[in-house]
Amino acid sequence: MQNRLRAAFYRGGTSKAVVFNASDLPADRSFCDRIFLHVLGSPDAYGRQLNGMGGGLSSLSKAVIIGPSDRDDADVDYTFVQIAVDEPLADYGSACGNMASCVGPFAVDEGLVQLVPGQSEALVRIYDTNTDRLYHSRFPVREGKAVEEGDVAIPGVSGTGAPVVLDFLTPGGAATGKLLPSGKALDEINVAGIGTIAISLIDAANAVVYARASDLGASAADLPAQLDADTKLMAKLEDVRSAGAIAMGMAVTADKVKRSTPKVAIVGGPCQFTSLDGATHGPETHDINVRLVSMGNFHRAITLTGGMCTAVAAQVPGSLVQDIARIGGKDLRIGTPSGVLIVTADVRSGNHGPEAVTAGTYRTQRRIMEGSVLYPANLQEPQEGTRL
Repeated sequence: MQNRLRAAFYRGGTSKAVVFNASDLPADRSFCDRIFLHVLGSPDAYGRQLNGMGGGLSSLSKAVIIGPSDRDDADVDYTFVQIAVDEPLADYGSACGNMASCVGPFAVDEGLVQLVPGQSEALVRIYDTNTDRLYHSRFPVREGKAVEEGDVAIPGVSGTGAPVVLDFLTPGGAATGKLLPSGKALDEINVAGIGTIAISLIDAANAVVYARASDLGASAADLPAQLDADTKLMAKLEDVRSAGAIAMGMAVTADKVKRSTPKVAIVGGPCQFTSLDGATHGPETHDINVRLVSMGNFHRAITLTGGMCTAVAAQVPGSLVQDIARIGGKDLRIGTPSGVLIVTADVRSGNHGPEAVTAGTYRTQRRIMEGSVLYPANLQEPQEGTRL
């Protein structure tokens, strides 16, 4: 016996997810999570999710829930669920900026937001339940539907699409309540096998632990496969991430640190690098190189929340990121494995230190398919081993 559940499959930025209307989902979250795991094909010991819609990478193993908001300052609520590939884990601990780009278009196409006849641009106000933050999404519409065709290209995605402009409001403290969770722009930690290294702990749109690539014997210009294959580096980075999480107050011990957050990133100065599509990018094309780990592997581009956090960090006086990037304005050009991402942030001096006013960028999105996903009728019964 199979049950059917209405859903759509979207690409948002450099990620993909199965997207659900909140009104179609059961009220029991644990039941929802079992559905998500089944639909994506997790857990998969082979790491490919061939038995589901996931793609074997954290950026391709996601679920999104969108529904009307009861807040006066938001039109819809957005909940992001990261589905682990290799274990039965549905994680609500972080935001996803890439999939944030599909929320407004989905809301319009599903009739969750009403447009005025003849309207050519939509503004959808979105409440991110994962981070308790608001963001605005602007995108072209035609005949009451979101437009997908356009001439905007983004690193990591072949082809072009219509722009979705995202403005994240007051992104500081999304995970911990503080832009600088440790109270400092620069910290020092001791890492086994390395010694004492400098890190910056920044929480804007998402919490990220930044370390110099050179301090870890790595290069922030290498491709993900090269970095992932260095098992010693990956172990060091997990130690750095765990130590950073504890210093941020996100966990008491290393075994309590969530897989999804904080992220950890290695950074380096501008230099020539080759992106995944074979293109060469000279040092004049970007301000900083960033290679970010998500769910245990280096991201093939950079999470959008990680990109916005980096743009904010570049404007925090004394941070490791600012020291490397040395930018003078609000825009930051980030060298990623998929090319150069331009992100903007507005950081001002407040009564208690730097304050992030906004962070944003633009993405493209595509509604790839719509219909129903199937799951066994007996999935409603609790399953052993599911981690929520």
